[in-house]
Amino acid sequence: MLKREASLQLMKVISLVMNLWKNEILNRVFKAFYQSKPFYLLIILIASFIFSHNSSAQNQSEVFLKGAAVTDIAEEEGFLWVATYGQGIYRYSSADGKWTNYSTKSGNLSDDLFYAVEVSKNFVWAAAAEGLYTLTKKGNRWDKRKFAQGGEFGNWIRSLKYDEKQNVLWIGRFRNITRFDLKTRKYEDIDRTQGTDQKSNTIKSIELDGDSLVWFGTESGVHVYNKKKKHTDPAAWRYFSNKSKAFKEEGKTVSVSKILFEGRNIWFGTDEFITVEEPDFNLGGVYIHDRRINWDRIYKRDGLGGNGIYSLCRIGNYIWVGVYEFDKQQKLEYGKGLYIINRVTRQVTPVDLNELDITSSSILSFHFDGKNIWIGTGEGLIRLKIDNRLAEWPKKK
Repeated sequence: MLKREASLQLMKVISLVMNLWKNEILNRVFKAFYQSKPFYLLIILIASFIFSHNSSAQNQSEVFLKGAAVTDIAEEEGFLWVATYGQGIYRYSSADGKWTNYSTKSGNLSDDLFYAVEVSKNFVWAAAAEGLYTLTKKGNRWDKRKFAQGGEFGNWIRSLKYDEKQNVLWIGRFRNITRFDLKTRKYEDIDRTQGTDQKSNTIKSIELDGDSLVWFGTESGVHVYNKKKKHTDPAAWRYFSNKSKAFKEEGKTVSVSKILFEGRNIWFGTDEFITVEEPDFNLGGVYIHDRRINWDRIYKRDGLGGNGIYSLCRIGNYIWVGVYEFDKQQKLEYGKGLYIINRVTRQVTPVDLNELDITSSSILSFHFDGKNIWIGTGEGLIRLKIDNRLAEWPKKK
């Protein structure tokens, strides 16, 4: 009986620690002591760990830009660039902790509503519903570009990705992919519509996969471009949707909001959009593809607070996930918090937002700088120090 009670206490303590820190060192300690030491020694060790970390928990996280809806975060040496929906663009200097704001309020930018931000050596780009904004660093001046093709919503940009090796900016628009070659200063529109499915050409996310591939998430699947071939070559492109054995062929369609790579696997965050009339239109959840034939799905039934996915980020063996739920009656999105998935076991663990001083349940964006994870929420930006030396590895490009 005593052993059983000790085991229950142990599991509660372990659950608390993992929920707060997801510490790789703790996992190793647990295995070692479980195999060779009595339970009570492990309990004492973990209790000490909790006490020491809880005593400084408030110092582990810092809150910036209170009230701002942080939609995207990009980094360059010495600076962090932050896109917001309502307060323009912010730049953070790591040298002196100074914030610089570009917005209509500051008088140096003509828009405040941004979906994404990207940075290069000489430029910063910001995605808006009215077109592409470009900051030329040398002159500290913003210019706006509008696109002729794409119809009424052709200037609505929701994703950006800069390929430093090719010196190319990929622009994900509501209609078309645009490739901007910085060397030639040429913009080229790419229409990836599949048959009559217009949503297959509505771009939501872009990610670089190693040296040769670029993935484009759409409201109806994903495109993959092989950079070893010209983008005008049809053979350079592949397309996956839930109509072709991908995404487990679930739902009426699949809208890909985020893409993340880990090892041989690709993680796809997808949108939830369901109505009373169409309860299976976009089912949402996180899909995991092994680049062969296998697809897995993690969703509400597995422990997530909702099926809609706002954001994904990998730190070591853990995938951080910002989730939401779509109310089919009200037809509105509601943030449902932050969850961590063990990429090996696929176990889902909720994070107590109060422990991190997070006041919004809408976790919109992430950025990991090698030591800190920056969490963009609906009401501000959180910098959380990852208290784990194993997390201080070089960032993967």
